[in-house]
Amino acid sequence: MRKASGFWTALVLGFMICWGAASGAQDKAPQAADRAKAEAKAEAESAAERDKPVHAYRLDFSMNELEEGKKINTRQYSLNLNADEANEIKIGTRIPVDAGQNTYQYIDVGTNIWARISERSDGVALSVRAENSNLAVPEQGEAHAERPVIRQLKIEASTIAQLGKPMVVGSVDDPNSKRQFQLEVTVNKLK
Repeated sequence: MRKASGFWTALVLGFMICWGAASGAQDKAPQAADRAKAEAKAEAESAAERDKPVHAYRLDFSMNELEEGKKINTRQYSLNLNADEANEIKIGTRIPVDAGQNTYQYIDVGTNIWARISERSDGVALSVRAENSNLAVPEQGEAHAERPVIRQLKIEASTIAQLGKPMVVGSVDDPNSKRQFQLEVTVNKLK
């Protein structure tokens, strides 16, 4: 009797294990199918993105310096970039500054312009970061040989660009003079 009882217990237990494994496999089958569908959809979207035409743009920047409303200096910079990408221009000098005990730290001084263009249904979205720094001349602040005084201006802007038309994306007043600095950009689509 014990053998028969043990046999039936083992048989029922084996049946339950097989039943659980079979139902688990059935649960995994829809998950695998859903995962395969999601992967196929992602691949199709990626292929569509790769096949989407890429448009190139040219950005012409002017850093204008004005005094009492009259333009007295202009620096020109140009940058080509593709839609939905960013590029950067960096021009300058690394100035060594004594950090003590015969060691030096370097400070970047110059012009840095970063830009990104994105195509949208309502136009071309433009994001710009421009920074210009230089060593102050004596009349603009006390300059010390071991601690140079650095003037800096920074403009960050986002806007919808009008193709082919120059637009001022930012301007700042110099607190030490009657001068104003403007960052102007013209965006043109390249063929």
